[in-house]
Amino acid sequence: MTEITDFDSLRRAMAENSEQPEGPARNARAEQLLVEAEKLNVPLAVIEALGHQLKVYNYSSEKDKMFVPFARLLRMWDERPEDFDEYETHSLHWVFKWMSAGMLDQPHIPLASVEKWLGEMEHRYRLAGHSERAVRSAEFSVAAHVGDVARAERAFAAWLAADRDTMADCHACELHGQGWWQAERGRDAEALEVWAPILEGAYTCAHEPHTVLASSLVPLLRLGRLEEARAHHLRGFRLVRAMESMRGAYADHVEFCALTGNEARGLELLAERPAYFTDEGHPRSKLEFLSVVALLMERLSALGLGGQRVPGPAGRPWTADGLAAHARGEALALAARFDERNGTSHVSERARARMAQRPLVERLPLGVRAVRPAASVAVPPAPVQQAAEPELSDLLAEARRLSDTLQPHAVEAWAAVARAAEGADLDARDRAEIVDHEAMGLGPRGAETFERAAELYAEAGDPGEALAARARAAYVRALDGDVDEALAAVAGPYDQVLALYAEGGTRIPQAAGVLMGRARILMRRVHDTDGPVAQEVLKEAEAAVRELLALVEGRTGDDVRLAARIAEGHAMLAELAAQAGDAEAGAELFARAAAEFVAAGLPWFAVEYEARLAGLAHHLGDLVGAERALRAALEHGGAHLEPVGRAQLHLQLAEVVGGRGQAQEAAEHALEAAHWADEAGEGPTFGAWARHQLGGFLVRQGRWAEGAEVLESALTDLSAETHGDGVVVQTQWWLGDCLSELGEHRAAAERRLQAAEIARHWPEQHDHATLAHLAAESLGHAGLPVDADRAYARAGELWRSLGNVHGLVRSLRARAWLALRMDDGVDNGTDAARELMTSAVEECADALGATDDEEARVRLVAELGHTHRQFGDLLARSAAEDADDDSIRAALEEALCQMTEAVAVFVCLEDGALHARTGAELAAGWLETDLGRPAQAAARARAVLRAYADAEADADADLDGGGSDETVRARRAEAEQLLQVVEEQEDR
Repeated sequence: MTEITDFDSLRRAMAENSEQPEGPARNARAEQLLVEAEKLNVPLAVIEALGHQLKVYNYSSEKDKMFVPFARLLRMWDERPEDFDEYETHSLHWVFKWMSAGMLDQPHIPLASVEKWLGEMEHRYRLAGHSERAVRSAEFSVAAHVGDVARAERAFAAWLAADRDTMADCHACELHGQGWWQAERGRDAEALEVWAPILEGAYTCAHEPHTVLASSLVPLLRLGRLEEARAHHLRGFRLVRAMESMRGAYADHVEFCALTGNEARGLELLAERPAYFTDEGHPRSKLEFLSVVALLMERLSALGLGGQRVPGPAGRPWTADGLAAHARGEALALAARFDERNGTSHVSERARARMAQRPLVERLPLGVRAVRPAASVAVPPAPVQQAAEPELSDLLAEARRLSDTLQPHAVEAWAAVARAAEGADLDARDRAEIVDHEAMGLGPRGAETFERAAELYAEAGDPGEALAARARAAYVRALDGDVDEALAAVAGPYDQVLALYAEGGTRIPQAAGVLMGRARILMRRVHDTDGPVAQEVLKEAEAAVRELLALVEGRTGDDVRLAARIAEGHAMLAELAAQAGDAEAGAELFARAAAEFVAAGLPWFAVEYEARLAGLAHHLGDLVGAERALRAALEHGGAHLEPVGRAQLHLQLAEVVGGRGQAQEAAEHALEAAHWADEAGEGPTFGAWARHQLGGFLVRQGRWAEGAEVLESALTDLSAETHGDGVVVQTQWWLGDCLSELGEHRAAAERRLQAAEIARHWPEQHDHATLAHLAAESLGHAGLPVDADRAYARAGELWRSLGNVHGLVRSLRARAWLALRMDDGVDNGTDAARELMTSAVEECADALGATDDEEARVRLVAELGHTHRQFGDLLARSAAEDADDDSIRAALEEALCQMTEAVAVFVCLEDGALHARTGAELAAGWLETDLGRPAQAAARARAVLRAYADAEADADADLDGGGSDETVRARRAEAEQLLQVVEEQEDR
């Protein structure tokens, strides 16, 4: 902690404190610094310390403390304005706006005082010669807060009409307020149009785009722009998460969760900020926060989760029901205080409306994992008007319709029949069908129940269906793992049904049922074989399938069940062909089977085979066919797909679509995969893999903030044991890239170092070297030069062991720049930097002498040119710190030599390095001017202009950097500027 001995040390300490996280600790340090400032007996020191204190209070939860330091500042201004310098004079008038908003946010301050202060602000701004723009903006805030729409509209118009001056809020803050009013008045599209420059990055500030991203969430949902809303939540929450002063924006994100079926994530957000329930320094944001807490809790109660344990104010456990009542009561009490102060009911009306919102989307997947809460106590459903019970005969008719046409939920329909038939006198056929479908619902445990159904069918006089039921019993035994027993059990029904069919004692459906059962059992033997399947096993299964097809084909009529037998038979042949190594035939047969199911009106049965077809098509390199099959599977499965199956199809489709470069659509499918994996309870396994993939697709699109949120969520569940250490390393790698792009360099370094530690144990060390190098870059950007140098040195050792000269040279150059930054003023850093750059040049030269590969030589020559160029830049930079004229000139001469070498090297590469050559030429030209050689500088500038003129004349020139027009314009402009400087230098 900086010791305060004079004004400069005070300023350094305030600058250091400004960089600390928002919160009470930073505020307390500001209070301590004011005490230290008062000891210096320098009026401006006290003024600056008061301004610093006021600023940290404003950007914290203790906003109510702002008024005291401001009142003291204003008194000092009124008594001795000459004590204020230009900056502090500006700052004093600037924070008038904070006072106006701050008073409005405190219900204990009378409205008359707020209006009086508004008048005082207008008077002082007029005296200081400022525009009324900031005043009208403040007046608009007052009118909007109390619900005076007419006055708000007048002030809004006057605000926009007044000139912008130095007292106007920054563009970003102004646009946020203007868009907020549009949304408040129900003009969502107009609001988003106003906010567009902030969302696109044209305007930013300390709290933007943070608040605009939060404010845009509900308008986007109301407009149905769900993808944007999801992106704004992931991006925006990351920005506000660590900022204590942004409770209102944080509340917007909780509200978004409550309105999009993301209640679990909403609970996670509440758990992250327990102090938000009780912080008293900013009552208005507390009201906003408690309102959305009530909204979220009442949503949980509506879902039957009122007894769910939830995060709440410290000191006692909370359920959703309990917290809902508490938050609603607190919010309405706060709103009533504001309304009492304002003399209107507007604040309470807005709070009630916010708490009464209904979900705008049933479920909007976010890509981040949040486990849905489960009810901890049973909540009885609300009483409903009971419909009349259907007649048993109607239930039977519906169940038969569903089963005869192979519709979903036939088993459930027969279960309803069974419940309704308790105690009823049914004939044997009815009882047989009930028991038969009961067995179907039991899966591998249904063998004995199928046997009982067979007895009932026989009793009903249907021996063929009895044999089919016995075949079904045999098949479920095979599912239970005993294929030999199942084959023995089906042998009798098989022989008997063929004889019975030949005698006319049964029909095709019953005979087909037995043959299908036998074929399925033989297919189980194929599936259960470890390793290659014996030819006799494949042939026996194929014979059984073809026997079934020979019986049924051409005889289906309108019987959907027989059409399904044919389709399934072709799917079995497809599996056998794939097992035998004939992938093309397998794909063709799977496609045929799927088409037959669809033609029969049974598209949901096609899904399994379309997924298999996609796998074979992918294996054959037919990515178009794979994509077509996967899309068909999702379409045909519809609402009948199980969550895990839907997740698998979406993830397969994401991989295929991503493979052809469509990262945006691939991300959409990976997002769906993650969502459905969570729904299936597979979040820690399959869901983590989907999030890994989603994060990668977001990185490919440059959506860094969203990618970081998703990848951090994935890493919670990813493990080397379950997913493989390669997946963990890639996820850390991508996350490091995201954090680096977001400017979170220390965190990026941590992720890259974690990934490098895993890769350190791999046989192939290229990834380890790359990650070590990237970690060094992040450490350097994070202001940790010693750690960065150590990491670069390690990366350099790895590059050397791999024989990668380019990586080694770049690590040496990076270390040279770090050494210059760490120069202790006694030339140690400069000397070390020169040695490292010299080593880089020597490594390039040695590698050039050792290779005969022309392509490798070209790359090494370019690397050598860039190294000379950087060496020159480094030497020129070191000279700027030296006060000795002779040594400055010597350093510049040395720098010029390196630049000249760079130009000569790039010339060898001809037009392939034109931009690099001209850049070095211009840098050399500027050094010539510093050394007082205008003629040589002019010659270099003209050489640049001539080089581009020649390149334009050569239509086939291959300019490095893609021949960018922007680069050409910039180089020409710099050359012209250099010529102008030379001309001025010659005139002197």
